Amino acid sequence: MSTPSPPQRQQEEKQSVSLSKKKNQKRKRTKHDPELERLDSLPWNSSLPNEEEEDDTFSLFIGSGDLDGGFLSLEEIDESDYGLDVPGAKKKISNKNSKLKKQKLEEVSEGSREDAEAEPEPEPAEGMAEEKNVKAKKKKKKSKKKKAKAVQQEDESATVIDSKDDEKEQMLYEDEAEAYAEFYAWNELRLHPLLMKSISRLGFKEPTPIQRTCIPAAAHQGKDVIGAAETGSGKTLAFGLPIFQRLLEEREKAANMLEEKGEEAGKYAPKGVLRALIITPTRELTLQITDHLKEFAKDINVRVVPIVGGMSAEKQERLLKTRPEVIVGTPGRLWELISGGEKHLVELHSLSFFVLDEADRMVEAGHFRELQSIIEMLPMTSGTTEGQSQDTQNCVTVSSLSRKKRQTFVFSATLALSADFRKKLKRGSLKSKQSTDGLNSIEILSERAGMKPNAAIVDLTNASILAKNLEESFIECREEDKDAYLYYILSIHGEGRTIVFCTSIAALRHISSILRILGINVSTLHAQMQQRARLKAIDRFRANEHGILVATDVAARGLDIPGVRTVVHYQLPHSAEVYVHRSGRTARASSDGCSIALISPNDSAKFASLCKSFAKESIKHFPLESSYMPEVMKRLSLACQIDKISRKDSQERANKSWLERSAESLELVVENYDSEEERVKNFKQKKASSNHLKKLQQELNGLLSRPLRPKTFSHRYPTAAGVTHLIQHQFEELAKQNGDDNLVLGENKRRKMVVIGQDCVEPLQALRSAGREVHMDVKERVEKRRNAESLRRKRKEEKKRLRDQRRKQKKQSQGRE
Repeated sequence: MSTPSPPQRQQEEKQSVSLSKKKNQKRKRTKHDPELERLDSLPWNSSLPNEEEEDDTFSLFIGSGDLDGGFLSLEEIDESDYGLDVPGAKKKISNKNSKLKKQKLEEVSEGSREDAEAEPEPEPAEGMAEEKNVKAKKKKKKSKKKKAKAVQQEDESATVIDSKDDEKEQMLYEDEAEAYAEFYAWNELRLHPLLMKSISRLGFKEPTPIQRTCIPAAAHQGKDVIGAAETGSGKTLAFGLPIFQRLLEEREKAANMLEEKGEEAGKYAPKGVLRALIITPTRELTLQITDHLKEFAKDINVRVVPIVGGMSAEKQERLLKTRPEVIVGTPGRLWELISGGEKHLVELHSLSFFVLDEADRMVEAGHFRELQSIIEMLPMTSGTTEGQSQDTQNCVTVSSLSRKKRQTFVFSATLALSADFRKKLKRGSLKSKQSTDGLNSIEILSERAGMKPNAAIVDLTNASILAKNLEESFIECREEDKDAYLYYILSIHGEGRTIVFCTSIAALRHISSILRILGINVSTLHAQMQQRARLKAIDRFRANEHGILVATDVAARGLDIPGVRTVVHYQLPHSAEVYVHRSGRTARASSDGCSIALISPNDSAKFASLCKSFAKESIKHFPLESSYMPEVMKRLSLACQIDKISRKDSQERANKSWLERSAESLELVVENYDSEEERVKNFKQKKASSNHLKKLQQELNGLLSRPLRPKTFSHRYPTAAGVTHLIQHQFEELAKQNGDDNLVLGENKRRKMVVIGQDCVEPLQALRSAGREVHMDVKERVEKRRNAESLRRKRKEEKKRLRDQRRKQKKQSQGRE
């Protein structure tokens, strides 16, 4: 019986495979399963080759006639379309690599089997052909081995790639888990994902107490909010995040309504209209709030524009033509543009948020009349339309529902509300608007702004109102010695940024001039400066790690400058609220800081009453080393003389130039009627004054070239009186200056002894280490002041009596003669 040849065997196997497939296709399911039918409807493709390419090598994978067999592959589909959750979706790269690996291995095995089966038996007549076939087989085997090695190498690289991908995925998963745990406190506030992205980018780990309390009430319950918390507690985001949250929710609602019902999106999320108006008392605070809000607005496509005075009104009008959604401004410039007919600001009917920050400053007597005019233009939040403008009643841009939902936020560092405040709000804002009284309290301000009766009142201020991490202290001195003690603080404890507060511009100019003559570079900030100069001063102060800013109460509110370690009250403020805001420039958020008040005998009773209002029975006395004061006084005396001469010369030049300019404008000729002697005399006086000024400057420069040293300091024996931590930094500077000279000296000569010390101690550290508590009793301070005044009065009277007595004696002696 003859055996079939290999080609015949292959043909028979192919026929049997095709018959088994046909039988399997004809087989029907006995049960009707809807889930199986749904799976069958998906786009399935066979992973096996076509029938023409099939080989007997795959016969064992096809399956028997009893059970369905074979490999099927599911195409890449969107799981959400079919309600499936395909496992292993994250490992698509590894699956693809494994499929390629199987295909290549199958190709190699197919080729080897075909060669083995197709090998014919050698015949003696075909010797030469046999040798050629053997060589060809060897070549084929070599090429197959190379292919197998290449496949193996690809498999190894694929496994390495898969392991790297798995590691990356694991690292990403761990990073996400850490980020979620790090910002878990924010997740409780249920903010929009875009806002959470901004919070994560800016690195705000957890909300502050004022944010944790105000955001749920404002963002999710839609309530009005009156909030009070210490300075630096994060009040800006407490009202900023609810604004952005509502704008994002309205956008999503508009998009959903457009998809489902085809309604216009402008009905739910109007574009190009004013949605939030934030009013602040100072320009610096306005620009700071704008910068904070812009950091969040850049991720959600919301425009925030500042409107402040001191800058070009034309430029601000161009900014308003872009129709921003959020405007932050001061009352003066806002009312100027509103009264000028600026369209974007006049359309207050579209307003969804009205915010008043630092409200306690706005209700001070004689301030912000423009604010009252702006509030009177606000549409009523109640159902009545009486008293509204014609533009508001005819509004079609925003629905009446969104108009009624306007929220009012009032924030301050201090809060004092009466017990029947909610009853006053229930009476309605119409009555309060019709009254002619000024905005003299936060209650009236809230009523007129349209605060609802169910407003959330959040008061997180403690009894002392001041920040917890703030260390307060004072220095008792005479009024004329304040400059000396200020110079002592800045030169001995000049670490970190320092702000010196004054109540008058004249005092500010005096201090800044004296400190500059003494070689201390200071920046100034007051209300009479142009806005550009004010911004430059703040930027210079921010740029210097140990910068000094001399400012009036303009800088007391809202300035959030990191690294402010010390606040010096050169003059006490007129109210406790201003003292709180001044001291709040340091010890912001979780950082610490200290405040130093320079108290003259006239200020002692005032300072004691301030401490009583903050429920402080005692306060620390700032530690001083009196051994430094003689050197300080000497330097300060020279600086004051130089300042006096310089001011006199500059005043004469200013008067002369003013006279010349006035005569020039009137086309007049100014004649000098002074005689030759007077001219010579004036010339000699000027020359003597300039020579005296040069001598004073040379003497002061000689003192400033050396570090500040105590009275007990010895030139020959620097450590004889002991080296304290306060002067070691000065010794180090002296060593640097004389280092080159010491290196030039010969080896046999004895070098001068120098002490290399450490940095000077900042005021907070000195206060904690050496400050002593002093009991503050108002009655005792008042009595001391009265005794001092009576003693001074008695001395004056005694001097006057002695003077009169000497005059009488002189007259009597002349009469006898």
